[in-house]
Amino acid sequence: MAKKATARHILVNTEAQCNELKAAIEGGADFAEIARQHSGCPSGRDGGNLGSFGPGQMVKEFDVVVFSAPLNVVQGPVKTQFGYHLLEVTSRQD
Repeated sequence: MAKKATARHILVNTEAQCNELKAAIEGGADFAEIARQHSGCPSGRDGGNLGSFGPGQMVKEFDVVVFSAPLNVVQGPVKTQFGYHLLEVTSRQD
């Protein structure tokens, strides 16, 4: 079976904001609610949900994290050409 993962993310413009939001989530704030309030990506409306995808379907910086990070642990800030992301891998099939 091909590798697949599901993940959600929050996209913001600055590393500082990314770190603030990560601290809020680690302090008990709801990831999906933070995504709806702060994410600059259209996926924010859906709690940051990116759905299911395989290697190479997202930017390289995403791929590295999504296919190596532990599940259900918020990762980031991850810098891409779009800005700074918090990423959470919700499932993965190797």
